Amino acid sequence: MANQIGTFFEAMPDRTEALEGVALHLRRFWEPRMRRELLAHVDSHGLSELNGLVADAISLHRGALG
Repeated sequence: MANQIGTFFEAMPDRTEALEGVALHLRRFWEPRMRRELLAHVDSHGLSELNGLVADAISLHRGALG
């Protein structure tokens, strides 16, 4: 599901806004349990399975997501 969010935000011309959009979407619409599971997956498996935009958004905004 996170990769689908990344695909949506890739259409934005401004990458900074897209990164913020991904992080904001995850904060607003994913319950804390879902965000914790996503971050645990990243901790276990790394970022390679994620859309590049999502991976970068998590790297930049991880503190706000946990």
